[in-house]
Amino acid sequence: MLGLSTSEHVGDLKDEVILARSVREPWIFSVLLDRYEAAFLRRAEHVLKSREDAEEVVQDAFTKIYLNAARFEPAPGASFSSWAYKILLNTAFTRYQKLMKQGHRFMNLDPEFEQLLGERAHHKAFEEDKDIVERVLEKLPGHLAAVLRLHYLERWSHKDIADLSGEEVGTIKARVHRAKAAFRKAASGMGLVT
Repeated sequence: MLGLSTSEHVGDLKDEVILARSVREPWIFSVLLDRYEAAFLRRAEHVLKSREDAEEVVQDAFTKIYLNAARFEPAPGASFSSWAYKILLNTAFTRYQKLMKQGHRFMNLDPEFEQLLGERAHHKAFEEDKDIVERVLEKLPGHLAAVLRLHYLERWSHKDIADLSGEEVGTIKARVHRAKAAFRKAASGMGLVT
């Protein structure tokens, strides 16, 4: 059975083992595809709101995972799945940002996110200038912009973000808090809030 001992079955192997072996035996990577494709597709579609875009993102994410298989090193407390989901999330956000810049997505602002902009959010000018939030987010480091997009624009809970990223809920809450402060500072520096 293609490089397996008679007592070994591919489906019984851990993700990390399959990934490592896929460097020498590319056919075995299909086991990871089977295990994660449906879940990846659900997550990507939740972010992008488009099945077609989600399918492209999932394909790109699996390609990146495969191409970087030799670089993966299991960390204490972290698994293949948390590493793979981070790749998926980064790929999805890159696609999301591209779509936003092309005007293919419209933001549905959470009231708390509007408060980050202060009084400006309540003026008619804010409604006319739909890209104001995106311009501020572009000034933030990627990990802070990403968590704000998920939490406030996509309305994901802290737990959902933690599940996706493989991090603890407390880590996500702290990142959201830092991201809100960075957003206010960036918006103030751009003259968008007082």
